[in-house]
Order: sequence, then C-alpha cells, then structure tokens
Amino acid sequence: MIFQSPILLSALICLPLVWWLLRATPPRARQQAFPPIAFLARLHPKETEAARSPPWLLLLRLLAISLLIVGFARPFIPGNREQVLTQGPVLLVLDDGMLSAVDWAERMATAQSIVDDAEHTRSSLLVMGTAPQADEAAGPTAPAPQPAAAVRQMLNSRHPNPWPTDREQAAQHILHLPAIPFARIVYLADAVATKGDNAFAQALHTRGAVQEIRFSAQANMALVPTPVTPDGVMARLIVQPFNQPRLLHVAARATDGGTLAVVPVPVAANATQADVKVNLPVAVRNRIDTLSVQGVASAATTVLLDENTRLRPVGLLSTGGADTPLIGSIFYLRRALAPLSDLHEGNLESLLSRPLSVLIAPDGTLAGAQSQKTVLEWIKNGGTLIRFAGPALAGSQHDADTPAPSDTTQNLLPIPLLDGARQLGGSMTWGTPQQLAPFDQTSPFRGLSIPGDVTVSRQVLASPSADLEQHVWARLADGTPLVTHAELGKGEVILFHVSSTADWSNLPLSGLFVAMLQRLTEHANGLSIPADNAMLAPAITLDGEGMAGPPPPTARGIPGNVFATTSVSPTHPPGLYGPTDGRRALNAASGMDSLQPAAPVGTITDSSGQQADKPLGRYCLLAALLLLLLDGLAVGLMRAGKLPVHRGAAPLLVLFATLCATPHPAHAQTSDASVTNRVPAAALETRLGYIVSGHEDVDEASRQGLQGLSDFVNARTSAVMGHPDAVHPGTDDLSYYPLLYWPITADATTTPAMTAALNTFMAHGGILLIDTQGQDSSNSNADSGFTADAPGTSAALRRVTTGLLVPPLVVMTDHHLLAHTFYLLHDFPGRYAGQPIWVAKEGDAENDDVSPVIIGSADWAHAWAVDGTGNTPFAVIPGGSDQRLQAYRFGLNTVIYALTGSYKADQVHVPMLLKRLEDRP
Repeated sequence: MIFQSPILLSALICLPLVWWLLRATPPRARQQAFPPIAFLARLHPKETEAARSPPWLLLLRLLAISLLIVGFARPFIPGNREQVLTQGPVLLVLDDGMLSAVDWAERMATAQSIVDDAEHTRSSLLVMGTAPQADEAAGPTAPAPQPAAAVRQMLNSRHPNPWPTDREQAAQHILHLPAIPFARIVYLADAVATKGDNAFAQALHTRGAVQEIRFSAQANMALVPTPVTPDGVMARLIVQPFNQPRLLHVAARATDGGTLAVVPVPVAANATQADVKVNLPVAVRNRIDTLSVQGVASAATTVLLDENTRLRPVGLLSTGGADTPLIGSIFYLRRALAPLSDLHEGNLESLLSRPLSVLIAPDGTLAGAQSQKTVLEWIKNGGTLIRFAGPALAGSQHDADTPAPSDTTQNLLPIPLLDGARQLGGSMTWGTPQQLAPFDQTSPFRGLSIPGDVTVSRQVLASPSADLEQHVWARLADGTPLVTHAELGKGEVILFHVSSTADWSNLPLSGLFVAMLQRLTEHANGLSIPADNAMLAPAITLDGEGMAGPPPPTARGIPGNVFATTSVSPTHPPGLYGPTDGRRALNAASGMDSLQPAAPVGTITDSSGQQADKPLGRYCLLAALLLLLLDGLAVGLMRAGKLPVHRGAAPLLVLFATLCATPHPAHAQTSDASVTNRVPAAALETRLGYIVSGHEDVDEASRQGLQGLSDFVNARTSAVMGHPDAVHPGTDDLSYYPLLYWPITADATTTPAMTAALNTFMAHGGILLIDTQGQDSSNSNADSGFTADAPGTSAALRRVTTGLLVPPLVVMTDHHLLAHTFYLLHDFPGRYAGQPIWVAKEGDAENDDVSPVIIGSADWAHAWAVDGTGNTPFAVIPGGSDQRLQAYRFGLNTVIYALTGSYKADQVHVPMLLKRLEDRP
C-alpha cells in the first residue's frame, strides 16, 4: 500500500492527546421522584466528577480518528506496471483517428492509468494526438506540460476523430515541442501502417525511449463502399489479418433508423477483406441509407449511401430476336445498364406492367402505332423514354416542315428529323468521323470527361428550327446534335442520334456511354446533378463513433468536380454533401484497400500492463464514519442507562453491531404481503403475453412489439396495459392473459400439455394471435408482393395447430367486427402489407361469437417493436411510417376486441335498424 499524501500520517502522534480528551464520559442520569415540589426541594447544587470512559469506547474513538487520518492520506494499492515510476515530465502520444473508436474506452482507461502514475510522482504531462485537429490549420503549436488533474479532465472530454491519423504531421509537431527532457514517453498505437511512420518514429526517438502500447488487432477494421452490383455486393469489409476465422454482421438501415437486414460476413483466417452482400429485393435495397458493422461504433465502419447507389428500375425493350454478341442491338446496353440499375428485358407489355423509371428502346422496337400510343400515355404519366437511332429510324419518313417539336413527340421523337442518315466516314465520302464537343453547363452530362478516341461516323440529322438549341444535350464537334430531348406531359423523350451498336459510332464501346446512361437514369428520377464548380455544402456529418449529426463549425463545402478525389479531414468530415435532391456521400474509409500492421515504434506492451490503481482512502473514510455513528449510538445508550459501562459491554456492542448489519428475513410482515409475492403480476394488471419460440431474436422482437403496442394502447385509450410477459403454455397459467401472440418459426413444435393449455385458454375467452412472420416461398398461395421469405412456416403452422380446437376460418374483410372495434380499418398491415388474415367464420365461434384465433403472416411484432431508447428498430415495407401507424391501429383494435368481445356488434346493425324504423308506417 502506498500513500499519496504521507505527510498527513504525522497526525497520528496526536492520538495520546485525543485519548486524554475523550476518556471522560457524561455522568449517568439520576432517577428522581415527581411531583415538582418534592423534586425542587431535594435538589442541591454540587459538583459531580465526570466518570471515565470505558477502555473499549476509547479504543473505538481512537480507531475512528486513525481511519480518518489514514483516509485523508489517500492510500492506494498500485496496479501492474511495466516500468518503475520515475519523476519527471511524461509525453503521452495517442492515435485518435477513426480506427481508434472501436476500443476508445480501453484506450482512455489506459491513458488515465498513465495520468495516475504521473500524479503519484507529482509529474506533469503533455498529451498529443496523431489525428489532425481543426485548430491546427495555421501550423504546429508548442504546448506546455500540464498538471495531472488538468490532463485527466481533458481526457474525459476527448473523443475519437472521424478521419485517419496523420503521423507525418504529428512528427512535425513533436519536433516543435519544448526542449525539455521527458522522463517517460508512452505511445498508444492503433498498429496500422501509414505513409509517415518512419518520420514519426524518428521524431519520437529524438525525445527518448518509447514505450508503445498496442491493443487487439481484431478491432482494426473498416467498411469501404463499392459500386453496387446486381448480385448484391454493396460494400467491402477491410480487416487486419488474424489467425482465426471470424463472423461479423453488417446492419443495413433506412433513413428512419429501421433495420432492413442484418447480413453475416464471414472472414476467413488471415484474410484481409470480405464482400458484404445484401440479398434483398431491389425496391427494399434502394431504401438502404446506412451500412454499419454491428457492435463496432466507428466512422470507419459506417458507410453512407447516396442516390448514386440506388438501382433504378429500367426497362430494356428487346427486338424479339436473338441478341448476337458484339453486334446485337441490346448487347452494349445490357452491359452498360446491368451494374447501374434494376434492369428488366422483354416486350412492351411485360415491361410496362411493372413500375419503371426509364424505358430504353433500340432502333426498330417502336414501329407499331399501338405500341407508340401505349408508350405515349406512359410518358405523359411521368415516364422517360430513351431512343436510339438506326437504319429503321433513318429509313422512315419524317416531316421536315413541322416547326414545333411538340408535334413530333406524337411519333415519340423529341425534334423533327431529316430523312436518311449522314455518313461521316468511309471510302465514298469526303468527311471524317467527328469527335464530341464539350458538354454545356445546362446538360445532364456536364462534368463528364470526353475521351479523344470516341468518334461518330454516322448519325440522323435534326431538322433546323428556331428552338433547336433548347433541346440539345450533346453535340458533335461540328455542332450537329448527338443527344436531344423534349418534355411530354410529366415525362420526357430522349433520342441518341446514333445507334446502340458500334456500327455508327464507337461511343457504346467507351466508358462515357455508361456514364451518360447513368446520368440520364438519375435525371429521370428527379436527381439534380451539380455543375463542375458547384459547391456542395455539408448537410449531415458523422462523428468518430459513426453517429450522424449537424456539421461542425469547421466543416467546409467541396466543389463538385473534385468531390470524388476528396479525402476526409477536419474541414471535410465524412457525411452527406449537397442539396436534398442531389446529395453525395463522403465516407471515412473511401479509397482504403488494406490495413497493414505497422512497424514497432518502441518497446511493445499491451494494455494489461497498465492496470489502474485501487484507491483505499474512500473505504477508510467510510469505515471511520460508521465507527463514529456507532460511538454516538453507544453514548446515547449509556446516558439512558441501557448500556452498562463495564468491560463486558464491549462484546455486547460488537454483537449488537453485527446483528444490525446482518440482513434478516422480514418475519414481521403480514401474511397478506407474503401472499402478494406469490401472485403473478398479470393478475394485478392487464398484460399481453407472447409464447416463447426458443429463438432469442424472435422472442426479443415479440417482447418489444407487445411493449410498443401496450404503450400505444395506453396513449390512445383508457385501458392501462402493463409490461408483456413471456409464457410457456402447459407450464404457466394462461388465464390471466386476454391475448397471446404466437410467432411461428420453421422449427416450432408443440406438446400435448401445451395443446391442452391453449385449448383451455381459447375455451375460456382468450384470443390466440398466430403470426408466421412472412409468406412461405414454398407455399403455392404465397403472395408475390412485399413479403418476407419465411421458408418452412406453412408446415410448422399445420404442425402446431394439430389438436387445437380451431373453428372454421375465413379471410377477414373490413366488414368484420375486428375492423371497427376502435379504429375504422380497411387493411390490416404489419411489417408487410397486403397479407390475408384468417378469423373464425361468423356464427361458428363460441364465446359470444368472438373468434378465438387470428392467423396472419404480416409480422406485426416487428412493426410494433420499440427498443429501450424509444426508437422503432425494424423497417416496415413498403409503406413506411404510415403503414406502421396502421399496424398499431390494427393491434389496438385486436386488444380492444380481446378485452371487450363483441360489445360493438350491436352497433353494426344500427343503420339497418334505423332504416327499418324509417320504413315503418
């Protein structure tokens, strides 16, 4: 044991004086007869000598004072240390970049132990971080060492930065430090190599010997965004190699915070990266706004997705024949669009039967009048048609005298065209293939770089008109239009004046062709494409722990033409930049390809060698306080004559203190209280119950769902619902619950005791809400809409309901009593919408014609779920917050239905009764 203030122990020499002062005790009270006259007559003033305190009381007081003195001397038991403590300034350097956020708490605990060491030796400290700070833009500073108390307060308010370390800049800061000899240099490293490691190590060694503390290499990881592919790869997990395989999970979340999917990502032993595949329907995947590694709160493990990562539904109109490789009309279109969109191919009828943003028509696919009429109506309702020229379009007759482009849109052309095609190269012409001119600032293609080898050798020509310039988005070097457009109703018609093959131009062979199609797809979905020099202001930024919030004061905008090459920094933190309709994501780990181990800077140790000290002063002061309270109790008892003063009282006092400190069962409680402890909570308040499935995630979702539903019922009605209970039919008493929620999993089974308990529950008025949590894909009756794939639940439902006394069931409609027990509902969604609900047929149910069972697959628990922070952790599909509200309303109707039965059934017939009264004479 070591004392931080050993000089205070000199107060122990005063204990003899304390002995002399405390040895007296007040005289024992004298019993005197009453009435007052006799009492006053026998009173005679006389001096009484104070009796001496018993030795055990003196020892008690001396022990209390000794503990006070020792406690104020601040004793502690030192923790494990790798070095012997020496007095002198301490230099503490720590990596505080985005990779340190994972084990930040452990780093701060280690740093605080180093501060404790400095405080024990009365040494000052100087703390430096290797990540850039916003206030360092003016150049390196020369801070001075500070006392341990000030450093401890500063570390408590320190947080990791959402950008990487810059050890090269940190080396310059070390070289500018005051020229003082440091007694100890400690470096808390993240053990990841950077380009400035050599200069950083040399700068540290110029100041003395370095102790490097490293933390677990498993914590070093980053999530890197990748181009979205049709097979579902949305990001890549970069890890530091480890000699054992690991299984990590990446959560995909929507804007409202709901979790759309949790994707397992296995990482093989000694692997450096793994792909993150999110296998969801495109409509659901387009709602993902954030990817993050579960359990790892860091900006490096968080990926923000912008509109460029959305896969828009695009229809590619096929000609009906075989698509010959390299020369087919849709060969290059398919390869250009497949990585960028949700691509569908087929005839016009099949494509327009689904939601589409863009319809692409190669040459010769819109020849029929009926097809053009159908597409025309689709465009007027908001669709975008992209057409390509070719021999068929060039050979058709065009009205060159029509001045207004709006008339030509009836033929699905943005502008009038001249007959035939212009030949720009070949043995029979004098012209040469033309290159592309730079794109105008008003064009959706602005900012795209034009390769010098892209040329056009043949094109259809636009008919000259006064407003032709308003319809041109791209042109050749000689000024002739290459891409034209025209608005039609709510939609738009776009024409490439070249073919979709390489016959007329080598544009389909270039990367520019892919970029142009992507820009047009974004334009069709209402996205604004900022100009090259447009400043994209920060809208939402991430902190070091990956939490989104408003941008800090030091954040600055980024020009659009350099956004793709901009790295995160104090002036450009990770986040979303730009206007609402054209935001772009700047991610912390963008451009990172690996996490290589860094070379040692000094003597390597781990954090286990920096265990914190165990202070004992607080315990000494607490013991002293208890002894002083015991002294006061003893003196009070002595003055009342209830505690003898002789030596035998010491054992009695010790025994009394022991009995007071020992907990005893409350035998004095009434029998009513003991009976209350045996009564279930569901008997004292109304509670909902859920049947335990044996799957932790399903049961937790059921608990959160019924808790959210209970809160909704409490807020909207006069019913008072308690916390939901997990029940085991056949073991627990179900008679206390009006409604039981039963989630069905593929491995669900029942026992005879469980079946009998559920039959008794339903026979006595209880309602069983059975939820398969999605449609079984193997079921032929499965809906093809927004439903979760729940394989095996159909067989499980048949298995668990065998033996249950279920009446004949019918599909519930909005005329059923359950649809208007509180809210008037026309649909009954959960997490998934449009799923049928089965209830007992009217007239076939007992208990006042109340259905004892409700069966559905809408996954209501996940829609109702509310976590400990009050958020809804699971997204609902496809209706969002409106659908969740409808799910809550259906749940409230179900609760009222379970609590009150058919009390509203008579009200259903009120209109009919009134009509009968009107018909009576």
